Amino acid sequence: MRSTRNQSSASEFILLGLPIRPEDQGMYSALFLALYLITVLGNLLIILLIRLDSHLHTPMYFFLSHLAFTDISFSSVTSPKMLMNMLTHSQSISYAGCISQVYFFLFFADLDSFLLTSMAYDRYVAICHPLHYTRIMSQSVCILLVIASWFLSFAGALVHTVLLAHLSFFRGNTLHHFFCDLSALIKLSSSDTSINELVILIVGSLVITVPFICILVSYGRIGATILRTPSVKGICKALSTCGSHLSVVCLYYGAIIGLYFVPSSNNTNDKDVIVAVLYTMVTPMLNPFIYSLRNRDMKGALKNMLARATFSM
Repeated sequence: MRSTRNQSSASEFILLGLPIRPEDQGMYSALFLALYLITVLGNLLIILLIRLDSHLHTPMYFFLSHLAFTDISFSSVTSPKMLMNMLTHSQSISYAGCISQVYFFLFFADLDSFLLTSMAYDRYVAICHPLHYTRIMSQSVCILLVIASWFLSFAGALVHTVLLAHLSFFRGNTLHHFFCDLSALIKLSSSDTSINELVILIVGSLVITVPFICILVSYGRIGATILRTPSVKGICKALSTCGSHLSVVCLYYGAIIGLYFVPSSNNTNDKDVIVAVLYTMVTPMLNPFIYSLRNRDMKGALKNMLARATFSM
């Protein structure tokens, strides 16, 4: 039986990258490098604040710290390689590198979805069942939710990657993208991809659609509870605790819908590539700003850390 590696005629793939004119490569390289650094530093700051401030040792911020780590990892799957290709004017990526990129891209994208769902459930319990919040969202439950999120993400990404590794690429090795996108690779393959497409439909429903529905149900229950609350102060408090998370959910799923559910022309992939930039670089970069600017606890923790740093100097 031939090995998986020998079944594919492609030893490397050519990434055509972003639809940018050559003379603008330098400017866009600097812009994307700035976005990536902001993503990494901003999310690291969130993790640091949550670790250092005891007031943030709650289930919501426990999930947020994992989300921040996931955003760093998610952006790091594609951004460094894209920047390297832009700066060196190289467009190639090895076969093994491409398959690995597909796996980690899917893994962290799925993990984002499950963590956002866990955070929505946390907000639902906090607002709809406040008297039982401590018992329901115990430390063991939070850890279990995170472990389940990692395991399901690992399994989902592994299934796609194993099936992808068995495809052949005799028709070409050029991808109209800046990273190895699963759907682009399946379109490029010369093998029968019906099983791959079926698995994408099934697994995609489990890791994207089902969590999205759970989030909608959670916020539907939250909305119903808020409407039954006669106190304006109670409504404002509920909105303040959900606003940041709801903003991130809209950014994340809005990008997914624009990238995978809105049909694009067969003649061009420019729209898909541009939306993918928003999905992989802009959304993870905005998360720290959303949680810093809209969240009083995070702003308070940041002020305390800066005050301690200033006092110690």
